[in-house]
Amino acid sequence: MSGTAPITQDVMTIPRKLPDGPMNLVGLTREKLREVLIASGTPEKQAKMRVGQIWQWIYLWGVRDFAEMTNLSKAYRAELAEQFVIEIPEVVTRQISEDGTRKYLVKIAGGHEVEIVYIPEDSRGTLCISSQVGCTLTCSFCHTGTQKLVRNLTAAEIIGQVMVVRDDLGEWPEIGAKNVEGRLLSNIVLMGMGEPLYNFENVRDAMKIAMDAEGIQLSRRRITLSTSGVVPEIARTAEEIGCQLAVSFHATTDEVRDKLVPINKRWNIETLLDALRVYPKVSNSERITFEYVMLHGINDSDEDARRLVKLIDGIPAKINLIPFNEWPGAPYKRSSNNRIRAFSEIVYKAGYASPVRTPRGEDIMAACGQLKSATERERKSRKQIAQEAGLTGN
Repeated sequence: MSGTAPITQDVMTIPRKLPDGPMNLVGLTREKLREVLIASGTPEKQAKMRVGQIWQWIYLWGVRDFAEMTNLSKAYRAELAEQFVIEIPEVVTRQISEDGTRKYLVKIAGGHEVEIVYIPEDSRGTLCISSQVGCTLTCSFCHTGTQKLVRNLTAAEIIGQVMVVRDDLGEWPEIGAKNVEGRLLSNIVLMGMGEPLYNFENVRDAMKIAMDAEGIQLSRRRITLSTSGVVPEIARTAEEIGCQLAVSFHATTDEVRDKLVPINKRWNIETLLDALRVYPKVSNSERITFEYVMLHGINDSDEDARRLVKLIDGIPAKINLIPFNEWPGAPYKRSSNNRIRAFSEIVYKAGYASPVRTPRGEDIMAACGQLKSATERERKSRKQIAQEAGLTGN
């Protein structure tokens, strides 16, 4: 990316410090935390040690009160409490699906809300987090994409989603303990609301915190970033984050992908695949995941399957087939089970793993592509009902 300006969007990011208020330490990188501690009066010679101590309290043991940081002097703890806070998003609602999936609606600065989904499985627990309020990509099969983009999430709001769920799962180790084996939250996928690569710096900083060896301690191989194809930022993802990569692919011709994933009009299939072929982390042990939603009569033919394996030839990859999660007013239908199996068989015989994703949390609108929109629709309906019944003055 040297000499090339990063891809950004003209959206507001709420500052870490509100007017006349204390600064939130959550979301600061180690380097930035050191800077703000020195600026607040911590002696420079002590700063590195103080960063390490505060970091462990916040990210290893989940402590939110400076008074509990007992390896710091009382006077220093009081100084910290005057100038800083440790804040994460506020849980508004929590729903638990019949299959154990948990969906959280959380409130962030400005009164905005995003949703988080935790999916428990026998061998792991996967957390699906968001990177933006709303989305700008307008993918036609995605309910989330029907919302307008409001703003980027800050690094604090991104890593704060992880902390919210660790709170709910009771997963912070006892103070003084460092054992992180057998954890319930073992994987993160950036597959919630928004396009992560349009909020690169905040996503990067949050994931560095998640991977830090003295904090949450997630391996980079347990973090997957999903992009719809922001080509100029793909190599940067490997270099600055180092996580696994997933691509929302969904079509085998530009004509179809232009409709399903409009970003394709800017970076088409050929351009995207060229970038993936030189992705620095690609190897047989770290394959790229191609996400492919199965839409009846749109992209699910045998010809599509054959074209798909031909397109990705030479890229270490697996194909994640996703049965379309229908929503009220959706313009598409889910492919039949027989059609999905036939498609999967063609891909598998070509030498690619082709698991079919089991829809999770559909009863609480927590499945892929369903986040947040249902909540907005529900609230609007309640308001309209109240107005029609004469229960409000508006």
